[in-house]
Amino acid sequence: MSQPEPQTKGERTRELLLERAAALFNQHGYRAAPLSAIMEATGLQKGGIYRHFESKEQLNLEAFDFAVGRMRDRFAEALADACNAPDRLRAIVRVYSRIPTDPPVPGGCPILNASVEADDAHPELLERAQEVMKGLETAVRRILVDGKRARELRGDVDVEGTIALFISSLEGAVMLSKLHGNDRPMCQVTRHLHKLIDGMALLPPAELTRTPRAPQATRSTKASRRRSPRGR
Repeated sequence: MSQPEPQTKGERTRELLLERAAALFNQHGYRAAPLSAIMEATGLQKGGIYRHFESKEQLNLEAFDFAVGRMRDRFAEALADACNAPDRLRAIVRVYSRIPTDPPVPGGCPILNASVEADDAHPELLERAQEVMKGLETAVRRILVDGKRARELRGDVDVEGTIALFISSLEGAVMLSKLHGNDRPMCQVTRHLHKLIDGMALLPPAELTRTPRAPQATRSTKASRRRSPRGR
């Protein structure tokens, strides 16, 4: 496998800018964080920043994309070993459960923070946040629909209602944990969501990943061979 091309100095500087800006915006707000704070965090002057970004608005949007990319990396890692619908839902819960104590970007969930801040005064950020949330809803919908089709989840699972409950509970738990300064709300919500997933699953969690048994006919054939007289 070929090694990736090393980054140029300009590319490294741009990535540093996005990383530091994403943290500042996620903690202090996309409008509230001044350019001077980014200059201080990166050691770059105003001209150096605008060499890579046409405006602060462009930096806002790309910093949001950078933060969301960190979230996507966590989802991809958590879902990599999930082999059925209940396990995939649990993987999403695990990703969110880390946010209060180990956020992907300092400041908490970038989707929640941008959604709260974005309004008519920042329509492009609002549109980006809506697109990301729709993507998350689509991912959960696919898990639920495929899980019902594969008989990993009960056929009477309310797909749209579960999506709303699932995502609003997790995002709300992030907000409450941040407000109270501890992860107790997240622990309580994740415990209830795991019970919800267990209730939707057609098989207990231990049986969903159990190695399938050999067919009955195969075992019967082997048993009949053991009972057959020797020398025949």
